[in-house]
Amino acid sequence: MLTPEGERVEHPEFRFAPDAAGQSEAEVIRGLYRDMVLVRRIDTESTALQRHGELGIWAQLLGQEAAQVGAGRALRPQDFVFPTYREHGVAWCRGLDPLKLLGLFRGVDHGDWDPEEYNFALYTIVIGAQTLHATGYAMGMQRDGAVGTGDPERDGAVIAHFGDGASSQGDVNEAFIFAASYNAPVVFFCQNNQWAISEPIERQTRIPLYQRALGFGFPGVRVDGNDVLATYAVTQAALQRARDGQGPTLVEAYTYRMGAHTTTDDPTRYRLSDDVESWKLKDPISRVEVYLRRNGLADAAFFEEVAAEAADLGARLRDGVKALPDPQPLDIFDRVYAEQTDELREQHAEFAAYLQSFEGAH
Repeated sequence: MLTPEGERVEHPEFRFAPDAAGQSEAEVIRGLYRDMVLVRRIDTESTALQRHGELGIWAQLLGQEAAQVGAGRALRPQDFVFPTYREHGVAWCRGLDPLKLLGLFRGVDHGDWDPEEYNFALYTIVIGAQTLHATGYAMGMQRDGAVGTGDPERDGAVIAHFGDGASSQGDVNEAFIFAASYNAPVVFFCQNNQWAISEPIERQTRIPLYQRALGFGFPGVRVDGNDVLATYAVTQAALQRARDGQGPTLVEAYTYRMGAHTTTDDPTRYRLSDDVESWKLKDPISRVEVYLRRNGLADAAFFEEVAAEAADLGARLRDGVKALPDPQPLDIFDRVYAEQTDELREQHAEFAAYLQSFEGAH
């Protein structure tokens, strides 16, 4: 719907029609641009914080802003999100303070937000497990009578985010089976960023990922994941289909991971720089900026305001992270069980003795 050159394109099946009441289309697109710029700043700032030793690790989303913001803004308040560990843009769209994400990556908590407050589950590190959680939650919504009633304020849907690498996991395929069998109101949103860490998509599938849905008995669609308007439109349609009681959809957002899998990864060891350069020309933020400028939908003051807001956000994240406590190694034992077991107590004592052996060492 929006080419890399910033030109609008009509689609015969999908249409960009935002839910936002009282806002013009231009206002909504400016909002999507702002979201993507701020989300990118969260990502670049967090990467820098990790390099400075303030975070233990960071999962980058550079290049995937349109896929996440488009999907995030297509949600309604009553919809529920099950993320992986990279959905920082979706978290932003759900109103989550990014500092709550950084506490997790700093190691001072296990995710410091209430999923029910934001309708956004805690990050899932186990690859693909969240698709089963999402399907079960969606089946629960069915049984609560919150699907297919025709009431737009009540009917809800669930969206499960995962990557192309996770599509090879058994959990994901089991979730597809259950969702199809029970007609669960769930959207499976796969961000195909071409790489499962160092494994290319060609090693994972012989057909486009979205076509797998047909084998399970529900529709699949591939969307340009670098086009925020198209991603919004396709996700909106899939969510509404689920809310109406018509069952699951697989959305494959075809995009590219411009950065590393995480900050512990070195992508130069397994992919060509030419590929990265070609995808830079498809940058999701640049195409929206070109569209807004070319059509007179935003002036210089708007772009300066967004840039200043991004700079302020970056400063707040830097100050906020440095104000967080340092993670304590023994804290990992505190929230395993409600009541500590004898085995865990023994492990705690052994690890404490091990740490104490370093005291006074040079």
